[in-house]
Amino acid sequence: MRIEKCYFCSSPVYPGHGICFVRNDCKMFRFCRSKCRKAFKKKRNPRKVRWTKAFRKSHGKELTTDASLEFEKRKNCPIKYDRQLWSESIKAMKRVEQIKTKRQGQFIINRLKVGKQLMKEADFKEVKQNINLIKSPAATEKQKEEAMVEMMEEPEEMLECN
Repeated sequence: MRIEKCYFCSSPVYPGHGICFVRNDCKMFRFCRSKCRKAFKKKRNPRKVRWTKAFRKSHGKELTTDASLEFEKRKNCPIKYDRQLWSESIKAMKRVEQIKTKRQGQFIINRLKVGKQLMKEADFKEVKQNINLIKSPAATEKQKEEAMVEMMEEPEEMLECN
């Protein structure tokens, strides 16, 4: 049993599901649903359609280069059945899946950190621009009074120096 990938959105196409389109040059295109087939027929670019995996990878929303992603690319090659090999491969598949989810989670956290930093900078900028709305009138009056007191003291000091 071979699980194919949809040509347009890269989601899995299980046997007996989806649509297959064969072009005149004998190239086969497998689609998971009619939505993907219609978009392909309309000559849409998967990298510009927001819901495809190609868009997510090209715009930095998902991991693109990672060693754990290479395991998906390996093709099914027939091997003589061996119980120990089978059990080891099942363990390895589970471990690879754990590693992949952990790395994807870390990638998402790193992406969110950038957004939080940008929001923080925008907030600081907004506060700086509208600081007069935050300061209370009483605080500004107090500052004016202190400035007046300092100005009154300065001429006396000047007279004492001369």
